[in-house]
Amino acid sequence: MVRTALIVAGGKGLRMGGELPKQFLPIAGKPVLMHTLEAFHRFDPAMNLILVLPVDQQDYWKELCAKHHFTVKHTVADGGETRFHSVRNGLSFVSSGSGLVGVHDGVRPFVSQEVIARCYETAIVKKAVIPVIDVVETVRHIVGEGSETVNRGDYKLVQTPQVFEADLLKRAYAQEFNPFFTDDASVVEAMGGHITLVEGNRENIKITTPFDLKIAVALEPDV
Repeated sequence: MVRTALIVAGGKGLRMGGELPKQFLPIAGKPVLMHTLEAFHRFDPAMNLILVLPVDQQDYWKELCAKHHFTVKHTVADGGETRFHSVRNGLSFVSSGSGLVGVHDGVRPFVSQEVIARCYETAIVKKAVIPVIDVVETVRHIVGEGSETVNRGDYKLVQTPQVFEADLLKRAYAQEFNPFFTDDASVVEAMGGHITLVEGNRENIKITTPFDLKIAVALEPDV
């Protein structure tokens, strides 16, 4: 079965407080994005990798690939106005009936091989799979001007890769954009799709702030 991974990297790094987009920040001497692509390449060297990147960042990415002698084969698709539009652009490189497609945040370089395998293998049967982890802190629900404690066991934190049957995901992204689409699962659910949850890995953090980058440096031996 053909396996594709859309690596979505549209961030401008504004929360990092610098000019360099977060996906290009170095970890263990290489840009975050290279570690992410390598994780999927290690899982399956034959996997079809599609990197979705803003047009104005693509020349810089080529420079980085040359500088670091980065040879993992991948296709570059143009990023869009929102994550939804970026994924839609990436899916234009995926032909109908082409197996499974996973969508992964470019700034999650610490996804484990076990989680990638779990998502793709489960999606063969379940068609729509996302990795999640338990909520370990107390959660409160805002109600009017007050708040109330809720049962954290009723909630999960969502990660990527979110893996789907290719045709299912392509049909979902044929819908009109809705600002309530926060991830790929929400897009699929909007057209009636059922989502299956599998266990993620806590190290699979999304690097979006300077604090996250400090954690990433501590996790360096795992990349």
